[in-house]
Amino acid sequence: MAKSLTQKLSQLPQERQQKIQARAADLIVEEMSLRDLRLARQVTQEKMAELLQIRQGSVSRLEKRSDLHLSTLRSVVQAMGGELRLVVEFPDRPPIMISGFQDLD
Repeated sequence: MAKSLTQKLSQLPQERQQKIQARAADLIVEEMSLRDLRLARQVTQEKMAELLQIRQGSVSRLEKRSDLHLSTLRSVVQAMGGELRLVVEFPDRPPIMISGFQDLD
């Protein structure tokens, strides 16, 4: 009889289980949508609309879009109290932070 993933994980040492859980949490955070990010920050769509001076329906549409202007994305992130940084990664060199887009307004 096959074992479930939960059964397999429960047989691992506690330290290994904790490392797996921590890595899974890291991976989940790396792949957050705008909606996930807003929910993680405990901000409602209504509050975001107020902060961005737009309607709640516009916030909903923003969260569903897959293509945003950097200035729009920056405004959304700043409204949640964050800072947007643009990093370029190539396989043969360390990450490069792109500057100059902060003055898009």
